[in-house]
Amino acid sequence: MPEPLTRSSRIRDVYATPTGRDALDKLLLQTGLPKGLVRAVGGLPLGVVDRLASRFAGPGLVDAVISLANTEPGAPPVDAPAESPWWREAVFYQVYPRSFADSDGDGVGDLRGIIDHLDHLADLGVDCLWLSPIFDSPNEDMGYDVRDYRAVMAEMGTLADVDELIAGCHERGMRIILDLVVNHTSAEHEWFRRAVADPDGPYGRYYFLVEGTPDAPPNNWLSFFSGSAWRWLPEIERWALHLFAPGQMDLRWDTPAVRREVADIVAWWLDRGIDGFRLDVINYISKPEGLPDGNAFVGQLMEFTGVETYFYGPRLGEFLEGLRRDGFTRRTAPASTPRRRLPDGTLGDPLPPDEVGVMVGETPGIGVELGRMLSAAGQDRLDLVFNFDVLDTPGHTRWDAYRYDPEYLKRYFLGYSSRLTDADWLAVFFDNHDNPRMLSKFAGGAESDPDVRTAVGKLLATIQLTMRGTPFLFQGQELAAVDQAFSGPAQMRDVETLNRYASLLAEGRGAAEAWAEILAGTRDHARVPMRWTPDGGFTTGEPWLAGTDRATGFSAQEQAADPDSVYSWHRDLIRLRRANRALTAGGIRWVRPERRGYLAYERFLGDDRFLIECNITPRPLHRPRFDGHVEPLLGGPRTETMAPWAATVGRVRPGR
Repeated sequence: MPEPLTRSSRIRDVYATPTGRDALDKLLLQTGLPKGLVRAVGGLPLGVVDRLASRFAGPGLVDAVISLANTEPGAPPVDAPAESPWWREAVFYQVYPRSFADSDGDGVGDLRGIIDHLDHLADLGVDCLWLSPIFDSPNEDMGYDVRDYRAVMAEMGTLADVDELIAGCHERGMRIILDLVVNHTSAEHEWFRRAVADPDGPYGRYYFLVEGTPDAPPNNWLSFFSGSAWRWLPEIERWALHLFAPGQMDLRWDTPAVRREVADIVAWWLDRGIDGFRLDVINYISKPEGLPDGNAFVGQLMEFTGVETYFYGPRLGEFLEGLRRDGFTRRTAPASTPRRRLPDGTLGDPLPPDEVGVMVGETPGIGVELGRMLSAAGQDRLDLVFNFDVLDTPGHTRWDAYRYDPEYLKRYFLGYSSRLTDADWLAVFFDNHDNPRMLSKFAGGAESDPDVRTAVGKLLATIQLTMRGTPFLFQGQELAAVDQAFSGPAQMRDVETLNRYASLLAEGRGAAEAWAEILAGTRDHARVPMRWTPDGGFTTGEPWLAGTDRATGFSAQEQAADPDSVYSWHRDLIRLRRANRALTAGGIRWVRPERRGYLAYERFLGDDRFLIECNITPRPLHRPRFDGHVEPLLGGPRTETMAPWAATVGRVRPGR
């Protein structure tokens, strides 16, 4: 174990630790400064850096970095698992149930609507369905505030519907995972009710309930949904921690009873046949002892004061290892298992139960190195993590209105893949329920042209479904879904968006400026209902959130009937990867990465080789020379010039 860092250590010593490297990379990303800066100043002692930095960042920045770097000084395993787990070769598909399909006309999507559309997913070739929260909830944050983990919210359906959905997925050769939100619960959860009724009793230790006065919160942490992260409870004269909405109360994971409760919830759902969970903001569960103030400069840079104290807390690894052992490791046989899907797409007999349910971590702020610490084979923590650095270019956040630079996407995958070992695996995603659509970021408004929209949709699908890693599609990507032309806040439903708009106005920003910011980054872009038919097809009633996209040719009905559509391109790519393990389990070799506008790589396994070429510009691109004969599979032959946004996949044959 290396010696802990001190103020006499140097910047290069910080960068040599997983936490230190991720922290410095994040600072550079947020400020837009080049990564080469670390090499240029790597020999500076941290004490000298502190004197220099204090002039513009104030005191405490270097001490905060040292504390972070010392949190995780080791290195993860590098050896591949003995057997390749199923999820390394799978295609996941995220459904936002409220917006997928409404079966009863109340305007809210439900489980029966998902069941009715399982054949859409099976035809696409999905291996695992992931549902955003379906648990009983008051819906302050659309289900991410859970009131009862063993019940289904009334508008979604019943436990019997869940059982039918599980069986329907398994019968079609698909697994199914749920979203589990256990960094916090709803304030209406029975645990919190009991905590407030008796704050000094056993349930009072389930949450962060801190004595004080109403004019002085325990620390300076800010909520991700605007304002202080603390809520004053006058009835017990204590502050309650909520990193998100005021009704989402943070659980205290250093209480053993909380860890037992969560493990029992996981085991209960695994018994019903659920195949694992996506774990919401799971890296936030370990808070530091004493809940220290966050650094003001880091808070200003990241917009959320305090986040550096808990984004990779001191007991995170311990908590995840315990959850895997006590919750995700099966205790009994599940109600059903998925049928084996063969390379040609046909189905075989039911598979034996997975010994451990899959653990997919949503891990905001986690970079490459800490992602490896959390998910490398042999760590027994998580299986996959989401790295959100792919979503915005340096110096930008999702609230900025800007055109995404595709060269950054190329650099992201080049850099990430170069740092992974055989023990590591990448979760490849572009869209989810928390972010605007990547297609619109790429096209920068040009997606109003249906040809551009189609080309960019196919381009992104090609990268996502042939990149080394596990692709996670979000509903609508297969239809080339785009951002919505909302006209005002009254059309929006997202609590984060509406709180941010109110906060911007309170700060003195003009209505037009505040509106421009929330329109750029609202989560509602991704949450509008699926377009099943040209007229909508989501509900016979009034949708809970209305979309604005009416473009001809981009509904599921139209796309499925068109062999040249974005949907058909996704389906063909998934079939191709299932039939050729080089496109899933194979290695990756980059081709001419120095060529601007050209993103290309080979996937290979044994003698099988495939060439993927992408023009990531809106202009024609000369295709560079390639040694070897390329048999076209998708996107046409290897012509001298690539059309704007074009993507091709070909099999490499020996010879010229």
